[in-house]
Amino acid sequence: MIRLQNLTLQRGPQRLLEDAEMTLHPGHKAGLIGANGAGKSSLFALFRGELSADAGDCLIPADWRVAHMRQEIDAVERQAVDYVLDGDLQLRKVQAELAVAEAAHDGAAVARLHTELDTLDGYSADARARKLLAGLGFDSAQMDRRVGDFSGGWRMRLNLAQALMCPSDLLLLDEPTNHLDLDAILWLESWLKGYPGTLLLISHDRDFLDAVVDHVAHLDQQKLTLYRGGYSAFERTRAERLAQQQQAYEKQQAQRAHMEKYIARFKAQATKARQAQSRIKALERMEELSAAHVDSPFDFSFREADKISSPLLSLSEGRLGYGDKVVLEKVKLNLSPGARLGLLGPNGAGKSTLIKNLSNELQPISGHLQRGENLVVGYFAQHQLDALDDKASPLLHFQRLAPTEREQTLRDFLGGFDFRGPRCDEPVLNFSGGEKARLALALIAWGKPNLLLLDEPTNHLDLEMRLALTMALQEFSGAVVVVSHDRHLLKSTTDEFLLVADGQVQPFDGDLEDYARWLVDYRTRQAPTSSGESNPDKSDKRVQRQAAAALRQQLAPHKREADKLEKELGQLHEKLAAVEARLGDSGIYEAARKDELRDALAEQAKLKSREADLEESWMLALETLEALQAELEAAS
Repeated sequence: MIRLQNLTLQRGPQRLLEDAEMTLHPGHKAGLIGANGAGKSSLFALFRGELSADAGDCLIPADWRVAHMRQEIDAVERQAVDYVLDGDLQLRKVQAELAVAEAAHDGAAVARLHTELDTLDGYSADARARKLLAGLGFDSAQMDRRVGDFSGGWRMRLNLAQALMCPSDLLLLDEPTNHLDLDAILWLESWLKGYPGTLLLISHDRDFLDAVVDHVAHLDQQKLTLYRGGYSAFERTRAERLAQQQQAYEKQQAQRAHMEKYIARFKAQATKARQAQSRIKALERMEELSAAHVDSPFDFSFREADKISSPLLSLSEGRLGYGDKVVLEKVKLNLSPGARLGLLGPNGAGKSTLIKNLSNELQPISGHLQRGENLVVGYFAQHQLDALDDKASPLLHFQRLAPTEREQTLRDFLGGFDFRGPRCDEPVLNFSGGEKARLALALIAWGKPNLLLLDEPTNHLDLEMRLALTMALQEFSGAVVVVSHDRHLLKSTTDEFLLVADGQVQPFDGDLEDYARWLVDYRTRQAPTSSGESNPDKSDKRVQRQAAAALRQQLAPHKREADKLEKELGQLHEKLAAVEARLGDSGIYEAARKDELRDALAEQAKLKSREADLEESWMLALETLEALQAELEAAS
């Protein structure tokens, strides 16, 4: 079992945990949640043996095998399937020894090692690795490609597959769904449910947590509290505790009134459609849970539109795509005020293409797209985070948008997105991905949109911000079209689904459970096609190599930029580790060394600021690389 006893954990001058107690028995699956910076990743580093407790004990059985999802990749020349197999260190050790024994014609050693290989289930290892890769969205051709040919998001999938390949007693996963589509998330859920060891999972996806974990460990105010059940059970239990406090009770009442008002309006409009009814149930449940988030730093809404048209937007006989490449055909869509559409479909089927056409970022190849006279679009996509002015503060962004508005009004509005005090005046350059996403959403909310187009709006958001966004969308009076792998957001904010697949956009009659079953059928239907398509590649290795070489040539400049940033980030981490080691020395806090302490703290702050900048640049470079690669693969 894992046991924490009176554990104190500190990083430099910041205390993350104090006198923490927790016991996890073998086979338990626990979700680790808490605000950004609360210490979740540091606790994982402690479990991996990369950090030591400042006080107390962290007891893990000495013979336990610990597996974790790496955040970096260095073996870029390895084939993808071989890289995944590298996760089983014992298997690789036996295979290496077997190769030596066979070369030396040592019959006794060869026999012994074959027995060990059989014990390790080594003869099926390649098939097991390929099954993992298929579950995570790789086709058969991709499995034999170089690791270095993949973009950042797909490399993270490889790291996840490698962690799952590693035989383990304790599995540590930090945001494993960040780079997965809904198809891969559902597969991962199923795999983790069958995992026999102890699992610790950091995630901001509440439905994923509910599906996988049986305990929730909550990090808050330097304390660690273990709750039985999934995330929903945690919310209910915490709400009961907090409701005993007067402040919590008062805010709960206000939130309940807000929810009752919305539910009453919604019930008056809703049909008896399955999805609509499930949404009402979700809203009614959220009413009970509002107190669990009484201490949330987020409280905002989308400003009411000045005017509205009906319909807001109408598309008929639309042929959508890029240049001469058609992605979707015969698209018919009519958006009226109050519409709530969720877009479903496999990765690469055209969901983002549809949203880009609706936002006016792309123009239909053919067809008729009519926009309402009073249409105001609020469009959120990940690439729009790049459009923020790095040198400007959140307040300056808003002052440019609303130059005649009182400064205090703007500061109050920004406060609802947790930009308060000095944070309002800091340049965006130093912001994390989550902070940039919040600012982009704040700018949209201020703009009084009557149509919201949201393409993966929760990617960088924590649980509290996701809940706040959900509640704001529920109260929004305009139309909403959303693409998201966050099932809770989809269930709570949409009335109907559209299925984007096979070049078509069709109404989907069912809920997300029906969609999960549809995906299973879809994968089955695609399997013969994909295997059939791979045969020519196998029969003509020369053509395959030429195609791969051409692809690498086009991707090379972007890869070099990403690799350069990754290397620089690694060097900075070394410097930061050295500074934090100095700060970990208790002697530096003596009065005689106050100048040394001041210099070390200043250097730490400077390095952390540079770290945030580099991490953002690196992630953006990886996203650019991924997008380009997807475009090239689609065109090939």
